[in-house]
Amino acid sequence: MSSARRGRTGSTAQTPTLETEVPAYDIAPGVTAALADFALPERLGFGLVPAPVMFTAEWSNGAWGRGTLKPFGPIQILPGARALQYAELVFEGLKAYCVGRSWPNLFRPRENWLRFKRSAERLSMPPVSEGLFFEAIDAVAGSCHAFIPRQSGRSLYLRPFLYGIEDGYLLRNSTRFGFTLIANPVESYAVGPMRVAIERVDVRAAVGGVGAAKAAANYAASLRASNAAVARGYTVALWLDAREQRFIQELSGMNFFAVIGGELHTPELDGTILPGVTRDSLLTLSRHLGYRVIERPMALDELLLQVASGECSELFACGTAAIVCPISVLADSNSREHAPRELDVVASRLREALLAIQERRANDPFGWTRDVGPLPEDCNWVAAAQPSLRREVG
Repeated sequence: MSSARRGRTGSTAQTPTLETEVPAYDIAPGVTAALADFALPERLGFGLVPAPVMFTAEWSNGAWGRGTLKPFGPIQILPGARALQYAELVFEGLKAYCVGRSWPNLFRPRENWLRFKRSAERLSMPPVSEGLFFEAIDAVAGSCHAFIPRQSGRSLYLRPFLYGIEDGYLLRNSTRFGFTLIANPVESYAVGPMRVAIERVDVRAAVGGVGAAKAAANYAASLRASNAAVARGYTVALWLDAREQRFIQELSGMNFFAVIGGELHTPELDGTILPGVTRDSLLTLSRHLGYRVIERPMALDELLLQVASGECSELFACGTAAIVCPISVLADSNSREHAPRELDVVASRLREALLAIQERRANDPFGWTRDVGPLPEDCNWVAAAQPSLRREVG
């Protein structure tokens, strides 16, 4: 088993500053073969094609151990592990881009680490350190550099997750945790406008709960309403607040926006809504482009009246996977449909402006992008599998 060390270059405002050297990670047997044997298919889908390697580390005795880059494959976990029995699992999602460039870059990755940390703390789990988080990203994205799609709109989706691996039924946190980062070369998550079903029975999250954490349990709780929406011919469900079921929260995996009187309105973060990195980026970018942006409680019935009158001209949602996706219809439980008079006007402008920054096709006035860290100096395991990388390492 070999090991690797590397420094950091290409720093921006989003690059983490580490007080101490990041520990080396191990390279498991089979990594070179896994990289050499992988071929990027023409059709990618979203999350359907696993990258050939992954990164793992374990927390025990109060500290994170040394990470390992290994071939993609099953994770060993006991049936009684708390991740399985009590949903002790949080995750993140971010992308590496390589459009018109020789080396991949990330978009606001430190914001993902900060949210990952907050999610872990909400579930009383030990956060993954900043250094370990970026070591995992750089190891996987760097070694899979040749497999990152070069076309605009495609990318390498990175999925870090933290889970309890101690078994037992006592209702407490694990004393051992696993951290794994997997990746998938992907196409755009959503193609075309979404038809959204308003959910007036089930609730996703309540104030004081875990709605603001990217916890697996939140997504499990959304599946019944999402499945029902799809069965009715719609794309996804729109959630309302748990107390009164009057105020808009979010879609199952995306934040919600409305264009009202030429202004952008979005539900304010109240502890029930996931604070999306794309959402936050759109707030800043929209103001930069001259839009007035308002975060406030948004009553659903008021919005439906504004759609009917034309005061609300457009609806869209945003998230890491889909970036910005227009909404063509809001459908109530009585099957009455409410369609805004415009579709993908403001949304398309914001989507293209944001994607151009993410892919470094446009100036980044906010310092949001960051290079993937360089490969280890001793990286024969990568060069052997990907000869084209020889000139880019060292």
